[in-house]
Amino acid sequence: MPRLKDRYREEVIPALMDKFQYENVMEVPKLEKIVVNMGVGDAKENPKFLEAAVEDLATITGQRPVVTRAKRSVAAFKVREGMKIGAKVTLRGDKMYDFADKLFNIVLPRVRDFRGVSANSFDGRGNYTLGLREQLIFPEINYDNVEKVRGMDVVFVTTAKTDEEAAEFLRLMGMPFAQS
Repeated sequence: MPRLKDRYREEVIPALMDKFQYENVMEVPKLEKIVVNMGVGDAKENPKFLEAAVEDLATITGQRPVVTRAKRSVAAFKVREGMKIGAKVTLRGDKMYDFADKLFNIVLPRVRDFRGVSANSFDGRGNYTLGLREQLIFPEINYDNVEKVRGMDVVFVTTAKTDEEAAEFLRLMGMPFAQS
């Protein structure tokens, strides 16, 4: 069993039930999925960039990414409908908990001048989005094999009904929020 999942059962559920006065254990927010998304706008000129991004994402998450395509044409960006423009991975189950544990305890502290993540990135429905500027902060990525530094978005989808519940849930799980 992943370490973070065990922590959720042993520490987080009792703490949230006490704080928010839930009557049933099923009301306690939980992590539904984590979506890691990497946009590759340069792929329209050079398809090798997309292959490198897919490889990096697979190395980071331990799961094969899905290549995303443009939904509609945008003339200003020279993008046609159906062009390959990114990659994403949806993590669930044990892989999700392992990735979150690695992100909280290994990856985020490696960010230069890290003082915590913003607490303002909630969407109003209990989901949290975190932007990372480079894939080099992950220990699996070999610095010499990186063609171009790319950023990515990490979305934590929870079952929390409000942002306050989600913030407390993620804080108890180990998310290093900035002190405000």
